[in-house]
This record gives sequence, C-alpha cells and structure tokens, in this order.
Amino acid sequence: MGFRNWRKKRPFGGAILTILSGLTILYVPLNLYLSTFLPGSMAIIGLLFGGVIILLGVCAMFFPGASRILGIFTIFLSILSVIGALGGFLFGTIFGIVGGSLLTAWQLGPAKQKASRTTGIDETAHSI
Repeated sequence: MGFRNWRKKRPFGGAILTILSGLTILYVPLNLYLSTFLPGSMAIIGLLFGGVIILLGVCAMFFPGASRILGIFTIFLSILSVIGALGGFLFGTIFGIVGGSLLTAWQLGPAKQKASRTTGIDETAHSI
C-alpha cells in the first residue's frame, strides 16, 4: 500500500527505463575494459554517458518535479552515447529515448475527490 502510493507520485516507469538504458550503455565499454582506459580511446565517453544516464534516472525517481529537464538530458545523452558505446548496441539508445520521453511527459495528476451523493432534499434545500 505504501509503495504503490509512493510510486504514483513520481515518474516510476520512465525512471526505471532510464536506469535500464544507462546499464545497457555501460555494458559495451565495461566489456572492452582492456581498450577503454587506453589514451585516446572513445570508450571512456561511453562510461561517462552511461553513468550520467543512470544518475539521471535515480534523480528522476527522487526529484519528480525536475523530471521534464531530466528527460530532455536523458534523450540527449542517450543519442550521444552512440559515439562512445555504440548506444549499448542501440538498445540503450532506444530505452533512453523512450524513458526520457516518459520523464518529459510525466506530470502529477490532480488529487481525486470523493464524489458525495446528493439527495433530492439537499438540492431543494440549496435552491431555496
């Protein structure tokens, strides 16, 4: 009951997809670790972009008010990750674009109001 209420007040799906995107992007440079840390290697950019995308997903989870700007940065970095990490074989880029779009589109809905039943007596009392 508590987790469900916590989840509904933040962009949970977009944040999870963003974190998954970052992990997928990190997969490629971590498997090329022998050449990642060589001078002049572009794979270090993949490590940087993957780590920042994971951080953006975690921030979106705990700061839902900033989800719009975090989503824009997620889309931007996931597209740029094609340069250093092949975009996590493009799965990370696709997850990042979808997750960033969900973060950008998320907004907290209005609070639900309980509908009270009015009786005919109440309506006539208010009309008089």
